[in-house]
Amino acid sequence: MVLLFAIFFTVSFSATAQIYVKIRPTIQITPRPAQPSPSHVWIDEDWEQNDGTYRYSGGRCVVPPRSGYYRKPGHWQKTRRGNRWIQGRWSKPARHHRY
Repeated sequence: MVLLFAIFFTVSFSATAQIYVKIRPTIQITPRPAQPSPSHVWIDEDWEQNDGTYRYSGGRCVVPPRSGYYRKPGHWQKTRRGNRWIQGRWSKPARHHRY
C-alpha cells in the first residue's frame, strides 16, 4: 500500500511540475511562408516542455480555434528559481460597448 501511494504521489507531482531554466534558450529564426489562407495567423516564438527542458515550436501558421479570436503571445517569466515559459493563448475579441 505504501509503495502504491509513493508511486501515485510521484506521478501526480511530476505531472504538475514546472520547468525552470537559468539561461533562456535562443530563438530559432524561421522564415515566414505565405499564409495558406486568409484565416491563418502567424505564431512567432513558442516553446513546449520536453524532457525537463524546452523545445522551440514557434514559427508556424495556424487557424484560430474560433472566428475572430486572436493570439496573446507567450513570454518568459523571470522568477527566483529561474526563467519559465508562459504559454501563449487564444483570446476572444473584446466586446465593444455601444453608448
